[in-house]
Amino acid sequence: MIYKDFQDLKLSALGMGMMRLPVKGTGEVPIDEKQAAQMIDYAIEHGVNYFDTAWGYHNGQSEITAGKLLGKYPRDRYYLADKFPGYDLSNMDKVEEIFEKQLEKCQTEYFDFYLFHNVCEMNIDSYLNEKYGILDYLLKQKEAGRIRHLGFSAHGSYEVIKRFLEYCGDQMEFCQLQLNYLDWKFQDAKEKVELVKEYNLPVWVMEPLRGGSLASLSAEEEKRLNALRPGESAAAWAFRFLQSLPEVDVTLTGASSFEQMKENIAAFEEERPLDEKEMNALMQIADEKISGIGLPCTACSYCVSHCPQGLDIPGLLKLYNEHCSTAKGAGFIAPMALSAMPEEKRPSACIGCGSCEAVCPQQLKIADAMADFAAKVK
Repeated sequence: MIYKDFQDLKLSALGMGMMRLPVKGTGEVPIDEKQAAQMIDYAIEHGVNYFDTAWGYHNGQSEITAGKLLGKYPRDRYYLADKFPGYDLSNMDKVEEIFEKQLEKCQTEYFDFYLFHNVCEMNIDSYLNEKYGILDYLLKQKEAGRIRHLGFSAHGSYEVIKRFLEYCGDQMEFCQLQLNYLDWKFQDAKEKVELVKEYNLPVWVMEPLRGGSLASLSAEEEKRLNALRPGESAAAWAFRFLQSLPEVDVTLTGASSFEQMKENIAAFEEERPLDEKEMNALMQIADEKISGIGLPCTACSYCVSHCPQGLDIPGLLKLYNEHCSTAKGAGFIAPMALSAMPEEKRPSACIGCGSCEAVCPQQLKIADAMADFAAKVK
């Protein structure tokens, strides 16, 4: 196992995320504890020492499972991360109640790492609203030793992350981002990493395989990559991309089976960053994948001045493309961003007049996209 230095700790470069544990049936619960235990035991035996859970994972059962299955190991054998569930605005005035319950569910007296969960357009105002006292409370818990290291995860835009960092970046110790070779450009992950770097914060990675979509490639894509690294799996290529970024300390695997866990751990037995030729080949595949998603808007903004509804069409198309890139259009990033917008600025406000299309250099079918977007996020 590769290890990364974080302050006075040595963290396994691969951490185990506990959002997609094996289940009995087709829903999020019940968790298959026997299989989950096998995965955790194997991970610890092979050097993984970072485990990540959250309040909402598996309908609240992930924390309980983490506490039960990790509890058989000495507390200094692993590092446990949990998060304040600010993705639900009804939780904002319950930080103390939730934190105490999380300690109880995880059967621990402290969290090694604790995060503001999912800083995004929907909750940034609430996170920064001092009437809720979230930051103050968490800093007090850190002072008391019940939180050892405080950070945040973010699915929001560059602007949202910048606003959060300007508010409390000097009190954060790490940042968790959705980061993979597709989102390096598609979700502006490169710019987000550079922003976080300005605050000297190491990066934790979530969705390294983009929900599993990067774990398999087309035959033609595999052939191109195999010519450069024979025998390297599609998943390993995604991990090698992350191993090429010096800002990344911990990559969280979302493995949902023992076999996936074994394959992911194998990719972290040694560090094999990509050389320039390999990186260019992988990014070319990413560009090709992106070009096939949604509408290829270049954000020239000619359309904006001609929209009678005053819609931020480039911004909406960017969210539309993100939503189209998820399996069956079931992503959560776009709906969360839209929920923070006034009704009159959402795609449903498009009247289909075609004024935007008349000035679009690419002649994109914008009105159709807005209608489709509105239908997808109902």
